[in-house]
Amino acid sequence: MTVGNLNVAVLGVKDLADRVGKKGTVTDVTFFEVKRGNDSVTLIEPSKYPEKLSSLFYSLGMSEFVILAVDKIDSSLGESIVMTDLFKIRKGWIILRNYIQKEQLAPLIAGTSLEGYSLIEEDPVKIREDLLDIAQKEARKPGSGTCGSCPVDSHFNVKGVGTVVLGSVIDGYFRKHDKMHVYPLKREVVLKSIQKHDIDADDGVRGDHVGLALRGIESEELDRGFVLTTDPSVKMTRKIVGKAELIKYWPSPLKEGMVLHIGHWMQMIPSRITSVDDGSDFRNPTLTVEMESDMIHKPGDIGVMMYLEGGKLRIAGSMRLE
Repeated sequence: MTVGNLNVAVLGVKDLADRVGKKGTVTDVTFFEVKRGNDSVTLIEPSKYPEKLSSLFYSLGMSEFVILAVDKIDSSLGESIVMTDLFKIRKGWIILRNYIQKEQLAPLIAGTSLEGYSLIEEDPVKIREDLLDIAQKEARKPGSGTCGSCPVDSHFNVKGVGTVVLGSVIDGYFRKHDKMHVYPLKREVVLKSIQKHDIDADDGVRGDHVGLALRGIESEELDRGFVLTTDPSVKMTRKIVGKAELIKYWPSPLKEGMVLHIGHWMQMIPSRITSVDDGSDFRNPTLTVEMESDMIHKPGDIGVMMYLEGGKLRIAGSMRLE
């Protein structure tokens, strides 16, 4: 049996996802669920954005489809477009409100991953059905092997069950009863059970939003950003030397001593630039960055560089994590 699931970031407004799906977990990110038969859609709303840039980052990091509602042209819209483009999410829809014309938006999305998004009407019933149709068409195939990763979004203790973690499978595939490693603790745990949308499942596949019951660890030992994985290539790094790419709107060179936040999976770590080599182009520098805590990643992953003191533009660019 194939099961379709689609993770959708709903950006720009706070009143749309609630009219399309049923509200679930609420933190700085709010989840809404839509189901039809075996197929489901998880709507992910950055509920603390624009106050917290992390809310936008985490929402897009868990998504493969975007609905962008535009009710005004402002810096938050600009940041949403830039962050979506950094995640290279090429599938999505745009809803225009307040008599905004597509000609006003066109120059802002030109050359970005949003350029091919379709303009749609704001009809919650049609949006719900069309999203479920997409989920059904893109049903995930059962995985093979045991090599997958799931960053921790939230965690708690359930009476009679034990430690439960909620998160989205970011990579690969794992099965019930697999032994998994918890980073940064480097602790081995056993995956007792898996649930998707409150229904028991045998596996977790990239893109699934899952609840995982664990044996071998207490909830209070965990934190958001920890990673459960069966992938031996996952590593931890505190110092990175690598190429960075600044977005085209970033106005000036990065400087030694600047404190950035580098985001990857469900992590957003304060990091200090200790060396900058701009070469011939300040938008493609080689940086040495020292992090406040360990970054959990796979070799070659991309981290998003954020400068939280940046005013109206807090996204600087991206950097390769070697």
